[in-house]
Amino acid sequence: MARRTGKGNPELARLIGELRRASRIQHAALWGSVADRLERSRHQVLPVNVGHLERLASPEETIVVAGKLLAEGSLTKRLTVAAFSYSGEAKAKVHAAGGQAITLHDLLKARPDGAGVRLLA
Repeated sequence: MARRTGKGNPELARLIGELRRASRIQHAALWGSVADRLERSRHQVLPVNVGHLERLASPEETIVVAGKLLAEGSLTKRLTVAAFSYSGEAKAKVHAAGGQAITLHDLLKARPDGAGVRLLA
């Protein structure tokens, strides 16, 4: 039985369950931390802008954004970014810089142990 998250979005609730399961099975604390952040109220989570990625991430890095990525700022580094959702312009900026914008579910399947992935909060 799925753990009750209190979230109205069934896709988000399913993702939180998958992250918790991966955290337990793979002993990957990263996925548990992402699930904890996704369970928070929207008012407790600050959005991440593309400009934050430019300042804080190294080129060729894989970044997890627990929430939504917004388009404020510019991006020149090639990054792989996984987020629950993106603004259309933010996704375009990541692709224009030569990076990839993928879903958290896709990154979880590609790297179930969380190795080489950095949580940006």
